[in-house]
Amino acid sequence: MIRQIWPVERGLDDHDLEQLYRYPADPRWVAVNFVSSADGAITVEGRSASLSTPADRIVYRLGNDLADVVLVGAGTAMAEGFEGMRPDERTAERRRRFGLAPIAPVAVVTTGRSLPADAPVITKAAVPTLVFTSEAAPLSLREEWTANGARVFVAGSTGVSAARVVETLVAEGLGRIDCEGGPRLFGSLIEAGVVDEFRLTVAPFLVAGASSRAAVGGALDPASLELASVLTDGASVLLRYLSPR
Repeated sequence: MIRQIWPVERGLDDHDLEQLYRYPADPRWVAVNFVSSADGAITVEGRSASLSTPADRIVYRLGNDLADVVLVGAGTAMAEGFEGMRPDERTAERRRRFGLAPIAPVAVVTTGRSLPADAPVITKAAVPTLVFTSEAAPLSLREEWTANGARVFVAGSTGVSAARVVETLVAEGLGRIDCEGGPRLFGSLIEAGVVDEFRLTVAPFLVAGASSRAAVGGALDPASLELASVLTDGASVLLRYLSPR
């Protein structure tokens, strides 16, 4: 059972969790989700699945169940084997109740070669995947993505502007954005000042090694966060932080 231990102690049922993790009535809300070991690792052998716990899987599911779009970097999409969202009956019912489209599309950010034309996140997606890239990506590759069913957006000259990605998603009516990594994408969203919420599961594992941190990129002055809630199932700790606007 998941319990809230801050700001007030209480047990949580499914309805309580939905209300806690729902996206605000806001034209734009970017929530970033990560799971980390207790010593800060975000992957084991390149993937996050080994770190995920039952409690983490519950809030991870809420993140994409209640979102308009799932945003992910191409490297993470390939490493994690993303194939797009496929709602089961429970997810479909939840999305109906919240007035959401039946299936949330995936938006992938890539500078080019990190996303093959036949990537499963494009070819196996139930609804068209949105690919955000730069002018530096070969035109032939962009045409192949489109031919395979993706909607392609150019959001920068040599690199992809995180701010333009978010602006475009909002313009497309996809303002409730669930970002699921990776670290470079998260770092670029931080630098652009568009992260509204950071959802972090601290899992009860020690990993050591050389695993990446949750966000990488250019150095910046520490950005303050406001702690919104702390949950636990007795093993994992589920944290929600808000970025002051």
